[in-house]
Amino acid sequence: MMLLGMLLLSLSQPVDDAANPAVAPINIVIVLADDLGYGDPGCYNDQSKIPTPNIDRLAAEGLRFTDAHTPSSVCSPTRYGLLTGRYAWRTKLKRSVLWPWSLPLIEQDRLTLPAMLQQHGYHTACIGKWHLGWDWPIDADGHVSDEFDGVAIAANKRVPLGKRVAFSRPIASGPTSRGFNYYFGDDVPNFPPRCFIENDHTVGIPSVDKPKGMFGHDGPTLAGWDLSVVLPTLAQKAAAYIEQRAKHPEQPFFLYVPLTAPHTPIAPSPHFTGKSEAGLYGDFVNEVDWVLGQVLSALDRTGAAERTLVIFTSDNGSPQRNGVGMSGPTGSVKAFGHDPSRPWRGMKADAWEAGHRVPFIVRWPGRAPAGETSDEPIILTDLMRTFASLVGHPLPADSAEDSFDILGALEGKRLHHPVHDHLVHHSGNGVFAIRRGPFKLILGKGSGGFTRFKPAADAPRGQLYNLDDDPGEMNNLYNDKPEVVEKLSELLKQVRNSGNSHHLGASSRD
Repeated sequence: MMLLGMLLLSLSQPVDDAANPAVAPINIVIVLADDLGYGDPGCYNDQSKIPTPNIDRLAAEGLRFTDAHTPSSVCSPTRYGLLTGRYAWRTKLKRSVLWPWSLPLIEQDRLTLPAMLQQHGYHTACIGKWHLGWDWPIDADGHVSDEFDGVAIAANKRVPLGKRVAFSRPIASGPTSRGFNYYFGDDVPNFPPRCFIENDHTVGIPSVDKPKGMFGHDGPTLAGWDLSVVLPTLAQKAAAYIEQRAKHPEQPFFLYVPLTAPHTPIAPSPHFTGKSEAGLYGDFVNEVDWVLGQVLSALDRTGAAERTLVIFTSDNGSPQRNGVGMSGPTGSVKAFGHDPSRPWRGMKADAWEAGHRVPFIVRWPGRAPAGETSDEPIILTDLMRTFASLVGHPLPADSAEDSFDILGALEGKRLHHPVHDHLVHHSGNGVFAIRRGPFKLILGKGSGGFTRFKPAADAPRGQLYNLDDDPGEMNNLYNDKPEVVEKLSELLKQVRNSGNSHHLGASSRD
């Protein structure tokens, strides 16, 4: 009788991999570098001047994608897309990124990737750079949202606003309100407040002004703040989280590690200085590789590696700075004979390939093949629907609107049709591009603000390239193929106006 009761109880419960003890729970770790170029890791560029042994190891043990893209060629919009499965240009942020003291970009009622996984028993953590906005407490009992509407705050009001932030009070609408059980990070290293944040409080009170000579925007700073300790601290916290969660193998975990590097301020720890042949930038990339190594080592020593899916990627391309003054001119690292964009045209913020085509490696023991490559076109928004498929979560119609299920691609399966009928790209200054088949249409300048691009007076209004014949995007076919321009323009218009690209031209996966 007791056995029958237990059977009936089990049949009444929702079934998913995380809750079903008969199925081993799968942990998920995403390490997202910041401004790492396609040509930085050695496994993507045999002419790289930077040692990347841990990224290369991950590629040897997993599946390396060569046609992976970010939903934007700049930071905040990509992070929004990864965590929601939706293009950020559908929000109030139509170009650029969030700036100091900006309000949250992820809507309060929007289903996020970590919140979805929580519903299937996952413990979720974000350790690193958030850069998706907070509702900072100001004065005695107010918040920034009391004074501003939307994500934008006037530039001339940002510094005065920072002086009113009440750091002793909880910070509203941060990561722990968007699906994460735990958060630790330095929100944006070149923005105030310069301090670590844990869950909804700053770690210490940033009570001094930014020291003269320190890179970044003016504003409250923790006394003695050292930019070079940020990355090692994030590595330590990520490893500690894995060690803690490995003690509870009955509950899977989702760890999102959005790094602060090699984005400016380019501040490698002293141990990494001189480790590359690409200046301070190369040294910083080498440190990023070391952080990945710390994550992998923690998985190994806790025995969690065999039941953990690991993804390593970047939020956009590299601006190619050499690191002088913790920054340097765009393109300056090339003087070392190292090209972070190789073999693509452009750099961070651009609509050209190097702005949004990024490294993407998945290691999934027993599911993804080791040491192989995939040319399947994917985009980081796809992770939302893919993990929904993995845990058996039926997504509501008003979620993951621009996400496609690439589970088969992550497993290295040879698909009869591409998952994507088309890909939409978005530059830092708001220029759209769309790719379908071999053709890619850019509706304006390819430059997103970093690359110098001065079209001739009689230049076409847009750019059209055949990436099969011209992967370097040098031969503009805009005037030669008006029928292709028209079709792609119409498709992009449909995607933008529909509010949902999931049902537009999607190919079935056989």
